[in-house]
Amino acid sequence: MKKPVVIDLSAPKTKTKAQKQPTPADVPAVPETVVMQAVTHVAAQNPSRLGRFFIWLVVTLIGFVASIAFWDFVTGMMARNLWLGRVALGLTGLIILCLLIFALRELAAFARLRKMDGLRELADLAHSQRDLKKAQDYSVRLERLYAGRQDLRWGFTKLAEQDGDVLDADAHLALLETTVVAVLDKQAAYEVEAAARQVATVTAIIPLALADVAVALTSNMRMIRRIAQIYGGRSGLFGSWRLFRAVAAHLVATGAVAIGDDLIGSIVGGGVLSKLSRRFGEGIINGALTARVGVAAMEVCRPMQFRARQKPSVTGMMKRALTGFIGKT
Repeated sequence: MKKPVVIDLSAPKTKTKAQKQPTPADVPAVPETVVMQAVTHVAAQNPSRLGRFFIWLVVTLIGFVASIAFWDFVTGMMARNLWLGRVALGLTGLIILCLLIFALRELAAFARLRKMDGLRELADLAHSQRDLKKAQDYSVRLERLYAGRQDLRWGFTKLAEQDGDVLDADAHLALLETTVVAVLDKQAAYEVEAAARQVATVTAIIPLALADVAVALTSNMRMIRRIAQIYGGRSGLFGSWRLFRAVAAHLVATGAVAIGDDLIGSIVGGGVLSKLSRRFGEGIINGALTARVGVAAMEVCRPMQFRARQKPSVTGMMKRALTGFIGKT
């Protein structure tokens, strides 16, 4: 007769060979919001003086070595053949001319961005001091800045017609914002919606792992440059990096980096995202991140802060960007 067997259910189970060992694939993926926060904090940090000095030394050394190499190449070519040396000298001169033109364009772009910063400071000063004269001076400088913009002529005409009825600085700035700057806001919002739609579509359709990262980066940089151009700033290669850092710093300062579930739920409806494909959900999240970067770029590049007009919401932009993709609004 067999004895009864006692099994202790509270004892920890021993691992067997049949049990599957954990692999790197079992580790949960890092949320996009965490990645966005890390990238934004890195981009917003200013390099130290030692780092800037090191970069200057490296650039100077590279330029010095390139200059010596070009000089040796041209003189050696002239020693071998006079005409070939002249051709090499002419090509070198054209390269130097192109570099000078590029440097002048970059300096002009930085001057334009500094001019936009001065206009924003003047608008803030007129609003804080409630100075009507400074507000009028601001509108004159803004009209001079947008002198060649045909799409803003109606707004400035309406502002001139109603300027006599305005008796305080806040009302003058509000009228300027609703008649002139509102036209620029609409154009900038269109660029943000187009970039968010592109990022969301590429992420949802293309299965490649790094394709969505490359598309998101290029789309965000192009979107920031287009927004700066719409509001009057002209950014070159280094100016674009300055704008990107300013937008990243603004995102960090305002805490508008993370995306909550309420935002995604308001876009596609509560509980619907879990029933859709994983790539579609990632596309919605990446598109919403792009929209938030676009809103921050509008706040940075805008000639005045949002006061009379409400700041665009990411939810509204995503609804308009994905109209026809997840349903019409």
